[in-house]
Amino acid sequence: MNRIEKDQAVFRALADPTRRAIIAMLAHGDRPIADIAAEFDVTRPAVAKHLAILREGGIISVEQRGRERINRLNPQALKTAADWLNAFESFWDERLAHLKKVVEDKS
Repeated sequence: MNRIEKDQAVFRALADPTRRAIIAMLAHGDRPIADIAAEFDVTRPAVAKHLAILREGGIISVEQRGRERINRLNPQALKTAADWLNAFESFWDERLAHLKKVVEDKS
């Protein structure tokens, strides 16, 4: 998978609110699919599909422990999205500085 495809996989994973909720959940610790599925009003196969998309994006990894598959957050994969968003930080800083100046000039 090339860099563009990896980036697309990360953003695809982040595009869904259920997957973002799963990421937030895994930020507090590793969990098996049963624990994750118990938190949502969707079927376990639906949660498994969400987990597969998160895994494709590299956002989670899965470890087999006996009969359970434990899902673990890979926060480094979120750096792709953070870097992209941070690129707009100076844009917003400039816009907010301009807005501040306009507001202060009208006072």
